[in-house]
Amino acid sequence: MTGFDDEIVLGALPAGITHSDDAQWRRKWNVLGHTYWMKAASETSFAFETLDPPGTGVPPHVHPTQDEHIYVLGGVFTLYLDGQWEKAGPGDTVRMPKGLPHAYYNRGDENARALFWVSPAGRLAQLFDKLHDLTDPEEVVRVSAEHDVDFLPPGSVPGAD
Repeated sequence: MTGFDDEIVLGALPAGITHSDDAQWRRKWNVLGHTYWMKAASETSFAFETLDPPGTGVPPHVHPTQDEHIYVLGGVFTLYLDGQWEKAGPGDTVRMPKGLPHAYYNRGDENARALFWVSPAGRLAQLFDKLHDLTDPEEVVRVSAEHDVDFLPPGSVPGAD
């Protein structure tokens, strides 16, 4: 049970400004040490801000139906992209086309913050509802697969574990 009473219903992207105090967009998820805040949701795209403390990360995975982007606001991410490890810092934009195995970690000493977005939205917001406050990594992997996010087997990417 996620504790969220309001279902996210996706339609056309509404025009306008998302003000920081707009209750509709204050949805917050806690996922294995990360904090995510929804910024925009529609059928064509989904955007969320992240706070990633030192030592957290998302292991190698694939979005088979979504392109994903990260705009780094603060801190440094260590990323697995297209078979190699790279770093991205404030002001950098990371592009991950659908089907590309990728991962990101905060291996630094300070919090990292970023704006993520995917297109099309798929079921990522619904996945975050299911993952909110879940503490079992194996259950996270299982539920993610039901929402079109496929984690690679542990040990399949050198340097990820």
